[in-house]
Amino acid sequence: MTPGRFVTLEGGEGVGKSTQIRALAAALEARGLEIVATREPGGSTGAEAIRTLLMEGSDDRWNARSEALLFAAARADHVARTIRPALARGAWVLCDRFVDSSRAYQGGGGGITDADLLALHGFGSEGLLPDRTFLLTVSLDEAARRLAERGGSDRMGSKPRDYQARLAARFAEMAGAESGRWRIVDADKSAEEVTAAIFAELVEWLP
Repeated sequence: MTPGRFVTLEGGEGVGKSTQIRALAAALEARGLEIVATREPGGSTGAEAIRTLLMEGSDDRWNARSEALLFAAARADHVARTIRPALARGAWVLCDRFVDSSRAYQGGGGGITDADLLALHGFGSEGLLPDRTFLLTVSLDEAARRLAERGGSDRMGSKPRDYQARLAARFAEMAGAESGRWRIVDADKSAEEVTAAIFAELVEWLP
């Protein structure tokens, strides 16, 4: 059986992850692969219930520690019920955010140590990491423009500009430290160009 692959897309708000997940899923399905497109928080019944708690309400509804625990609980259910079963049957899993978002948001943005976040991940999700992670980057001005066009922000999208800058810096730091897993993609380019850049980094695994 052809092995499944676990691919994640990361980045701040407004970088186009959802758009790219859809385009990438279509391109890979055209190659005859089974694709499971999912998201975090969410992706399973239990995780979607926790998502409602996390994404709604005021910006100060949860502190960073509470958020980290909720995200870890949602991820544990997502991994157990959706991601690992899909990989076991040879499917490709495309996920909009994973543990690296917790490392950026509750770590770089909220001050929780990386060691603590990875310890939570080790316990809840048995340390599962993607085969490849794409960091989509856009300028803060472009991200703000896209968010304004999209209209309406959840708790994460409404974080202030300085918080978004800390996020971008933390994502870049992680990508630089784990270059074997991460690929950085300039998402200021057209959606089609971004999809092509991502696809090119997956060709080696295609049947």
